[in-house]
Order: sequence, then C-alpha cells, then structure tokens
Amino acid sequence: MNITTITPLSFLSNFFNIDMDPMQVLLTLAVALVVGLLIFIVYRLTFAGVMYSRTFNVSLVMLTLVTTLMLMLITDKLALSLGMVGALSIIRFRTAVKDPIDTVFMFWAVGEGVAIGAGSIVTALIAAVFIGIVMLVMKAVKIASSEPYLLIIHYEAAAAEDIVKLLEKYPRRRLKSKTVRPQGVEMIWEIRLAARQTGLVDKLLRINGVRDASIVTHKGDIVG
Repeated sequence: MNITTITPLSFLSNFFNIDMDPMQVLLTLAVALVVGLLIFIVYRLTFAGVMYSRTFNVSLVMLTLVTTLMLMLITDKLALSLGMVGALSIIRFRTAVKDPIDTVFMFWAVGEGVAIGAGSIVTALIAAVFIGIVMLVMKAVKIASSEPYLLIIHYEAAAAEDIVKLLEKYPRRRLKSKTVRPQGVEMIWEIRLAARQTGLVDKLLRINGVRDASIVTHKGDIVG
C-alpha cells in the first residue's frame, strides 16, 4: 500500500484549490493598487468639474483592482471566461456619469487592470505614467479659447437700447428667450466668451435699469 505524504502546503492546495502562487497574486494586486493610486492622484489634480466626488475617485482604484482580479481568474480558462461574460451581461449600471472625462478615467482604470491581470505589468506601468503625464500637461497648458455661456439679464424696458449696444460688441451670441412682465423684462442669450471677457456682467450692471445679470456655464455653475 502506497502511503502519500500529506504536507500542510499540499493539503491547503487541495482543500482551497490553489492554482496560482499566492505571492504572485499579492504582488500583482500590489502593482494594481499602485497604478490605481496613480489614477486617483491624476484625477484629483486634473479635476475641473463643479463638484469633486471622492467616492468616484476611490471607485477608480477599486475598479483597477477588481479588473485585475477578474483577468487573473479567467486567464487560460475558456469556460470560466465565458461564464463571467454572461454574468457581467446582466449587470446594469444606473449611476449617470456627468462629465465625459470621468468615462475616460473609468476606461483607463479598466485598461490598466486588464493589462496587469494579463501579466503585462511593464506595459501597464509605462502606459500609466505616460497617460498621467499627458493628463497633467493638458491641465497645465491653458489654450485661449471661447466657451459657451448663458447670459441672463433682468432689466427695465428703458435699458433695452443700452443693453443691445453693449452686446453688439460680442458677435458670437444668439437670443434664446425674452420674457416681458409688468415688473420688467428677462432676456436669455447664448453667448461665447473668453475667460477674460466674463467682466461683461459688471458692464451690464453699470447700465441704468439693469436689475441683475448672471453668466451660467453649460455645466450650470455661476460665473458672475
């Protein structure tokens, strides 16, 4: 009768069905964590939206780790990969992504996780550093260009002529609506302004009869 020597390592391997080196798993996840933290920092430094969401930023780190884990599990396992694709197909993500750049960061996190999980760690690190530098450079370099705004003006009818004369200096404008009430008039213009031209609000307030004026960006934040 053959007696098989049972060692603690072999027992654990059989009991837990260990098919990967635990140290390799830890090192791979550690690399994914480092890359995820890099994405976290770049997102925080380059964020230019209205309200920064730390929860979304943390989810980018987790997305990198989870994607790495998934790729490690399905590598060279066709049946498991097909089953996982089927399971993921029933998941519905109902959280709306408000800024397109957030979607880009999500794809970046997933892409890094795929690369690390597939074993292309050097490629993943080079890509993470390169993309991070590109994002920081694009944030630092401010190109002078005009942006679309909504100009909302409340005024008395007597001030209409002076307002029109002032707005004629800004050719890239279009009247969106005009509401006349007994208390006064409300006009909403779609207008394109450079960053240095947002002083238009101050000029409007100097006109007699203008009660208030505000500029609203397409994201809804008040500029002046």
